[in-house]
Amino acid sequence: MTTMEQYPLWHSEPMWELKALIARVAATDATVLIEGETGVGKSLLAREVHAQSARRHRALVKVSCAALPAELLESELFGHERGAFTGAHRRKPGKFELAHGGTIFLDEVGDLAVPLQVKLLQVLQDGEFARLGGTRDVRVDVRVLAATNLRLGQAVAAGLFRADLYYRLNVVRLVVPPLRERRAEIPILAQHFLRLYAARYNRPGRSLAPETLACFIAYDWPGNVRELENMVRRIVVLGDEGAVGAELLRVWADGAPAFAAPGFDLLGAAVRGPA
Repeated sequence: MTTMEQYPLWHSEPMWELKALIARVAATDATVLIEGETGVGKSLLAREVHAQSARRHRALVKVSCAALPAELLESELFGHERGAFTGAHRRKPGKFELAHGGTIFLDEVGDLAVPLQVKLLQVLQDGEFARLGGTRDVRVDVRVLAATNLRLGQAVAAGLFRADLYYRLNVVRLVVPPLRERRAEIPILAQHFLRLYAARYNRPGRSLAPETLACFIAYDWPGNVRELENMVRRIVVLGDEGAVGAELLRVWADGAPAFAAPGFDLLGAAVRGPA
């Protein structure tokens, strides 16, 4: 489990609201769509939904839909039969079969190619699919959680994502706010990562200087919690928070994009926010 999947939750009002919503939907088998910028902790919320569900004692299987090309991702998700393609020397179960009775988490589902969107829709509608190269349907009992850094509703309007699949995924929608809208969490998260990496690298425990912490709270963190984690990690490794603080102040003074609040546009690109 990565550190991004361990950081403390529920330290700001927006996250308290998400916690209450998760408590209401976790016990059901409703499909959940988690939206938010890169690095906000969407995987962590997916784990929380699974942990509070009746399926918590079964597998939570994570698949990154952006990590593989479409032809390999199809085999990864749905498996293949022997001889389905060159190199397929034996039958291989896919992630949906491995998640039977539990939960599958489709990270970056907005990156699915259209043919795979059709096959995923079939699983959501009928609970069955055919392995690659197979002639018989495989039935599974799986809860689906999906996450994306896109606004899928906008992607549907632009013709980049199937509307019928969007409606199937969007039974319950959790929108994770960016860290710049949860500034109360920054000192808590920073101290958490300081302790974590001090222990990992056998360095003495420490706290951030007030000046550094003030820079952290003022910074807009376009990379969200993941960027904060890496910044704190750098402080622990270098043993010099002054250099990191000076870097933040220099970037801020130069007006570089790192201090601009990134927008949440259709393609997930960072665009300069309001001053």
